[in-house]
Amino acid sequence: MNNKLFPYLALLAAILSLTLSAFFVRWANAPAPVFAFYRMAIGGLVITPFLIKGGVSRQMPRTQALFIPVLGGLFTAADLTLWTIGVQGTTIANATLLGNTASIWVVLCLWLIFRQKFTGKFWVGLALALLGAGIVLGYDFFVRPHFGTGDTLALISGMFFAGYYLATYFGRKKLGVVPYLWLVSVSSSAALFIISKAMGYSITGYPWQTYLNFIGAGLVVQGLGYVAIAYALGHLPASVVAPTLILQPIFSALLAIPLFNEHLIPVQWAGIAAVLTGIYLINQVNQPEKTLVVLESSE
Repeated sequence: MNNKLFPYLALLAAILSLTLSAFFVRWANAPAPVFAFYRMAIGGLVITPFLIKGGVSRQMPRTQALFIPVLGGLFTAADLTLWTIGVQGTTIANATLLGNTASIWVVLCLWLIFRQKFTGKFWVGLALALLGAGIVLGYDFFVRPHFGTGDTLALISGMFFAGYYLATYFGRKKLGVVPYLWLVSVSSSAALFIISKAMGYSITGYPWQTYLNFIGAGLVVQGLGYVAIAYALGHLPASVVAPTLILQPIFSALLAIPLFNEHLIPVQWAGIAAVLTGIYLINQVNQPEKTLVVLESSE
């Protein structure tokens, strides 16, 4: 198989894994930071054997290089806490849509801060993808608008998710997938444990069904999904990865059809077509060899 396909296959695996994230949150019915703690801790445990197999001392960075993965872990802790609360306080569709505004913040950050240039076709593709996602997932929101606390927290979580994208994009320039994600898991788990204790939540004493969802989120969403994202960000620009992951909330909406007997109206199917068209344009314009190197000095 062509090695150039691997990053895109990793993106597909990430999308399919992350699709289940909101469902695990609802099924677990646990405090947000506790759910996030187990998700990150279990995900970290899954990759620990691979870290040991590759040689811990050989893969770990020098002290000054620890900053980026630790920062990525803190961004993740904030993102998951806020987004999980958001899922519990609004609809899955709205929370997923607003959390996935990360693609907007990533592109704006690359454009405004790192001076990365994008073509007109890229902006058209991004606009189509976001518009399509909004039609599919925000139809009920736009018909009966009510922007509550859950929606606000989900929106803010998208900004922290964007911070994770950017930290991972830079961090993967120096570190492999396994050591980077292991450091992110350790730092975010520690932060989430502190947050849980500070908010007065117990880490133990939940029903076995809740623990099954903790395990599912840790293995599927974190262990597979975030490993796949980190791999993709090591081979593709963040400006491609973030918009492509807009497919994840679309898949969530489709999965809700058999699970919750929900249905999409014709305009929402048109939104799916817009998302696919937008992502196609983004990936056509921003092939790795055609994309500006973000790490280049902007002076």
